[in-house]
Amino acid sequence: MKIEQMREIANAVLYEGYLLYPYRHTAIKNRRRWTFGVVYPQAYSQANGEIEPWHMQTECLVTGSLTTTLDTYVRFLHLLVRTTEQAEGTKDTAKQTNDHEWSIASRMANEPWEEGIEREVVALNLSLAELAAQPRLVEITIPGGRIVEKDGSDATTVIREQQALTGMVSIAAEVVGPDLYKLRIRIENRTPHTNSLASQYTVMRHSFVSTHTILQVHEGSFISLMDPPEALREAAQTCQNHQTWPVLVGNEGERDSMLSSPIILYDYPQIAPESPGPLFDGTEIDEILILRIMTLSDEEKEEIRRGDQRARELLERVEALTPEQLKQLHGTIRNFHTSMQADTSIPTFNSFRQAEVPSFITDNTTNRAYSGEDYPPPVSIMIDGQEVKAGSRVRLHPQVRADAFDMLLAGKTARVEAIQQDFENRLYLVVTVDDDPGREQWDERILPAHRFYFFPQEVEPLDDSSTAARREL
Repeated sequence: MKIEQMREIANAVLYEGYLLYPYRHTAIKNRRRWTFGVVYPQAYSQANGEIEPWHMQTECLVTGSLTTTLDTYVRFLHLLVRTTEQAEGTKDTAKQTNDHEWSIASRMANEPWEEGIEREVVALNLSLAELAAQPRLVEITIPGGRIVEKDGSDATTVIREQQALTGMVSIAAEVVGPDLYKLRIRIENRTPHTNSLASQYTVMRHSFVSTHTILQVHEGSFISLMDPPEALREAAQTCQNHQTWPVLVGNEGERDSMLSSPIILYDYPQIAPESPGPLFDGTEIDEILILRIMTLSDEEKEEIRRGDQRARELLERVEALTPEQLKQLHGTIRNFHTSMQADTSIPTFNSFRQAEVPSFITDNTTNRAYSGEDYPPPVSIMIDGQEVKAGSRVRLHPQVRADAFDMLLAGKTARVEAIQQDFENRLYLVVTVDDDPGREQWDERILPAHRFYFFPQEVEPLDDSSTAARREL
């Protein structure tokens, strides 16, 4: 897969949260915009008990030989702070000329606004054999700066400032079998003089934001960590990933590229073709966000226009949408492994395991579950000669490999909350995990902890003695 195509997918991760709903400077909601893939300065992290991570690590498996080479791209946003100032002699005149625009401009000038600048650290043609002998160290050195711009139309001064960043990328390989290597990419933020920073808001300007890694191998193949071959499953389980998760990218079946992302995706994420462009919030849905933007007042839209270039492009794109384009955003079922709840402006991911209702059993028009009178599920089913119904205890053995939850839930004990059936008469057990830390925080009459969906063949019924033994442990 070409690096340009990989960057298109990776940019959905890079700009996650860049302009959070509702996309304007003075909004109170979602004031903390930068929440994914933050690598904080080491000095700040250690001074605060290392609660916030100062490094990110990717480990994955690759097959290759002495001629195999690796290209590495570490990418993140570097925050730039923009402030505006009005010339003293023009304030009264501007206010009298247009109270509406003056109100917006003055409010935006009162508080700094953060913009993200793309940064990329590249290391090309790295030999796996040489990496196994000695890690490659790549320095991150980005100077600080201050840019002052004059806007002659309204005598406004725009000041943009950025802090210097310092860090290191370590790229290493370990031989773990015949023609099999374990790659390790470690990203560290070593920006100095940050231990005395008091607020997380301030330290973000010294951090790597939305950090992720793109890997491309030549004359070799990556191994999926989500669904490795049986012979390599044990080796895959030894990979230690911190603050990130690597998945295969490209066309289905290709194994020369990986994206290690702070957002858990499944293998081969794709950009949904219906999306008119990025909305910078991958946890929502294009249609919902677009309709919300369309309901903003003229003053709020003017605030967006006075933002940065991406904000203006977002507003212009939404205002130019045709009814046909809006209709295309109203739900699309692709296949069993595609989530409908994901924002169509980012790589879609499978939410089969955890959701209020599995996306593949929803009506594409009304978004309601096919259950009840339409396709009534049975009250109980037989599994391994035992009756299983709501309230039954089971042990989970995931087989579908729907997402990363499968590795976390394997072997867990759970309680069956309900049995559901889709329009193809397939049955699913809705379960809650026994050791879910959030279970005690909900009123189970309303929301019984986090719900997960499993096929009957993926659970093992537990009899009374098994349940008693579990409780004693």
